[in-house]
Amino acid sequence: MERLHKVLAHAGVASRRKSEEMILARRVRVNGKIITELGTQVDPENDRIEVDGQRVRLEKKTYIILNKPKGYLSDIDEARGKPLAVDLVSSDKRLYAAGRLDVNSEGLLLLTNDGDLAHRVTHPRYQNEKEYLALVEGEPTVETFERMKKGIWYEGDKLRVDSAKIMRHLGEIGRQQNLNAAPRGECWLSIVLHEGKKREIRHLCGAVGHPVKRLIRVRIGPIGIGSLPVGKWRELSATEVETLHASRTSVQNQSRNPKN
Repeated sequence: MERLHKVLAHAGVASRRKSEEMILARRVRVNGKIITELGTQVDPENDRIEVDGQRVRLEKKTYIILNKPKGYLSDIDEARGKPLAVDLVSSDKRLYAAGRLDVNSEGLLLLTNDGDLAHRVTHPRYQNEKEYLALVEGEPTVETFERMKKGIWYEGDKLRVDSAKIMRHLGEIGRQQNLNAAPRGECWLSIVLHEGKKREIRHLCGAVGHPVKRLIRVRIGPIGIGSLPVGKWRELSATEVETLHASRTSVQNQSRNPKN
């Protein structure tokens, strides 16, 4: 037996959080009965599960990375006439983004129908890093970087980064992604964090006096964007999927066996 919202996520219906919202909205039936209680246990092999009258069937797990262009929405539920990132991918699976990028941001987007892995990759408790390149106005000082690491309060949320530094030379990632040097009066930053609050980097950089001109995610956990062209996608290899699983398992083991 498994919890209903996890079965829906595994089937690629939606993320676990969105699946819970569907249950509360009375959109889910099990064996003909509307379910409204979170935590309901079901047998996915034998129970008939329906969402909005359509039967849910378990799908083969799919893992795709996309180099999202600017102007595309990553969250299907926020679509309001703008193009969707998932529409750039040719797949017969119902995929959703494991960690959003706002419409004006670019770069690595993980698309999957594996709700459990998506949750573990994106939830802060599992400590999976996300690395970004941010083109900002001006040039932050050491003191500014310390403020960004300690965190600032913004509309009731504390925003902070794990690390931030100026990229004088973009190196291999710059060559792979055909990125140009920063224009006069601006600079590229490498920013790493493990949370993913909405527009966190834009709000944080703006608050410390260095508004973001361009934002590109280049890594999620152990998976990097490499030389994948803008607007293109590819499936993760079995080894890469195993690496994602291993990275989350490592963090779980650390939390169970903290150092004294």
